[in-house]
Amino acid sequence: MKIVGLSGSKVGSKTRTAMNYTVNAMREKYPTIEVTLIDLAQYDVQFSDGRNYLEYEGDTRYVVQTIMEADAIIIGTPIFQASIPATLKNVFDLLPVNAFRDKVVSMFVTAGSPKHYLIVEQQLKPILVYMKAQIVQTFVFIEEKDFYRKEITNDDVLFRIDRLVEDTVVLTETYTNIREAKEAEYDF
Repeated sequence: MKIVGLSGSKVGSKTRTAMNYTVNAMREKYPTIEVTLIDLAQYDVQFSDGRNYLEYEGDTRYVVQTIMEADAIIIGTPIFQASIPATLKNVFDLLPVNAFRDKVVSMFVTAGSPKHYLIVEQQLKPILVYMKAQIVQTFVFIEEKDFYRKEITNDDVLFRIDRLVEDTVVLTETYTNIREAKEAEYDF
């Protein structure tokens, strides 16, 4: 199983701090799973221009190809100006419409205010549904007050991230088993 942790912003540290914890929890609890961290701050990703994702080169091709090869994706995103960052939206634009078919997608959000709680429901989930993702229904919402000196200080947030990791793996295994059983019905 391949899982990608996608840290969806070029600025700030909170999303990356939460993603580091998430990836480490995944590696610790499920050492046989291949986990790849993609922090968009570390890559020079081109703007989408409508080409097939395989026609891009360099960092852009690496990012989209790694996502396409994954069985599951954990998206971490901050909320800026009551919206997801353009860097994350650009990644979605680079991918084909059915990019998340047969993939499980879970997410956590970092925000400066509890007023941004519904951004996931109103903006991120509709994009993922359109791209055919199997979404882990619960997401982790992390506020500014849950961080101190680039560490998560709220034990409840850490518990919810651990649960998100577990739900992502269980749902991915479940969908994989269902898909394999369905494919085994065919005799060719």
